[in-house]
Amino acid sequence: MRERGRCAAASCVGLAVLAALAALAALATLAGPASAASLDDQVYAVARQLLCPVCQGQTVAESDATVAQEMRVVIRQKLEAGETPDQILRYFVGQFGEGVLAEPPRHGLAWLLYLGPLAALVAGFGIAASFIRRSARRPPVAPDAPPLDPADLERLRDLDGRRS
Repeated sequence: MRERGRCAAASCVGLAVLAALAALAALATLAGPASAASLDDQVYAVARQLLCPVCQGQTVAESDATVAQEMRVVIRQKLEAGETPDQILRYFVGQFGEGVLAEPPRHGLAWLLYLGPLAALVAGFGIAASFIRRSARRPPVAPDAPPLDPADLERLRDLDGRRS
């Protein structure tokens, strides 16, 4: 019994040490100076938000075109100078227009691109719900169906009586 208590305590201490090491590692990466790898990550993150002006449907991060390579160099220089990603994006919008943005801006008619699919989904559910509601209200037999002939009713009763 005592051995189990020691093992549980040892595993708790081991977990606490691992948690402390993980916290120190996270703190070291957050507090440390920006390395070349994190600058590359920042350049890539900004370049993914820009479309290559000469390539069809490729971002600056994906493209190997000379213009895209030059744009990545400019992004790096501006990040090193302390500009924010938003400032860099505004710079390229000023140079090439809003068509250079990989994601359409969220203003004006561009909101239709974001809200259109949601509106279509809601409308589809509404149409389906009304169709189901109307179908559930319909009587099982059409109201204008002619009444059964009494002779036919009698014959049905005779057939039903034979089966029993």
